[in-house]
Amino acid sequence: MSRKKRINFTDISIILVITAVSITCLIPFLYMISLSFSSNDAIISQKVTLWPVDFTLETYKTILSDVEMIYTLGYTIVLTIVYTLVCMFLTICAAYPLTKQRLKGRSFILTVFIFTMYFSGGLIPSYILVKNLDLMNSMWSLILPGAMSVFNLIILKTFFASLPESLEESASIDGCNEFGILVRIVLPLSLPSIATLSLFYAVDRWNGFQDALFYITNKNLYPMQLKLYQIITANQQLDTQQGEGSVGAYIIPESLKAASVMFATVPILVVYPKLQKYFVDGVMTGAIKG
Repeated sequence: MSRKKRINFTDISIILVITAVSITCLIPFLYMISLSFSSNDAIISQKVTLWPVDFTLETYKTILSDVEMIYTLGYTIVLTIVYTLVCMFLTICAAYPLTKQRLKGRSFILTVFIFTMYFSGGLIPSYILVKNLDLMNSMWSLILPGAMSVFNLIILKTFFASLPESLEESASIDGCNEFGILVRIVLPLSLPSIATLSLFYAVDRWNGFQDALFYITNKNLYPMQLKLYQIITANQQLDTQQGEGSVGAYIIPESLKAASVMFATVPILVVYPKLQKYFVDGVMTGAIKG
């Protein structure tokens, strides 16, 4: 006869702490939603809390009324996909050989990679490099400079190293070469880690803003975050021109900022649940095994 597990004081404490932390993380998000759906007068008078006051869709209409917004959204999706594919390709190509002890200079190569985590060339040299490579106003200026994360490389390398060597030896005996072993055995077994790192790369590119601000001046190549920044800036300039006497005639930046945050966050919220089952396994296995 099985006995029901009793919930002790420690379990209750953990549940309460996790619940409190979850609520703490959720409240700012709910507040931003409320701001984005609230009227100007309600925001100015600070009546908005966790529920919209004087419900309105004007902020979202302002964002979507820009005829270029749909194009920018599609372009950013394509940019994010290409960036993720390029980053994962380079990360896999770098991580897999570093798991092989027969690779000469493996420790030195790994040290060089890790060195770049602590020291970089800086903003000005990076800008000069992108300009000299003729990548300005190009999608590749948003892809190549950050095409591989050393942190993600270490996670994937550790995950690859945790796979049983007997599988690769068996495949080698059957006549499979290194490329075949990687594609047919290593990568299918590494889907949790690959999915997790792909999410890391995709979120990083989707939220990317600073590099586009430096390298892109062509409006057709603006990613989503920079486009939303331009909308907010234009609205703030309108705020200055209109003055305090006509506050109700336009959308104040606080509401527009909140709507912009929601507009940029929803695509990630749609993708994340599909990869959630891989997320914990991918991070934990890549971090502690090896």
